[in-house]
Amino acid sequence: MQFRRRGALIRLALISGAVVVLDQFTKYVISTSLMLHETVKVTPFFNITHVLNPGGAFGLFADHSAVVRKFFFLFVSSAVACVILWFYRKAAEGHPFLASGLAAIFGGAVGNLIDRFRYGKVVDFLDFYVGYYHWPAFNVADSAICVGMAVFLYHLLFNKVPEF
Repeated sequence: MQFRRRGALIRLALISGAVVVLDQFTKYVISTSLMLHETVKVTPFFNITHVLNPGGAFGLFADHSAVVRKFFFLFVSSAVACVILWFYRKAAEGHPFLASGLAAIFGGAVGNLIDRFRYGKVVDFLDFYVGYYHWPAFNVADSAICVGMAVFLYHLLFNKVPEF
């Protein structure tokens, strides 16, 4: 039993740690290599564009005051991280794929939380588009959260979740 718990903690540390390190490294490279709003065209549908997102997903709360945003996102992100850890603890032993998805969500939340503490905003840079229609820019942490949520939704849809 002790070995399994230790293995679950190692999985959490490896996955979430890798997400945080990769996220922070890519944000550092973008922040030091490109001026704010500078764009590098990569393909006909993808750019690297340095932007700072003061809001949440898709610019949520971007128009609110900095104080409201900071309180809301720091509080909500911290609360979500705690809930994810609680779910992870329940899922880790019998549902390794779900636990891996939760670890990715946790790592993504921590990566963006670091930005919120440091800058009050999140560094985004992945810019996909078709013609003049752009998907909101995002980053590695956002990608990890989306992948983790897809894993979580798969488990919910197919009733493969542990008893909470």
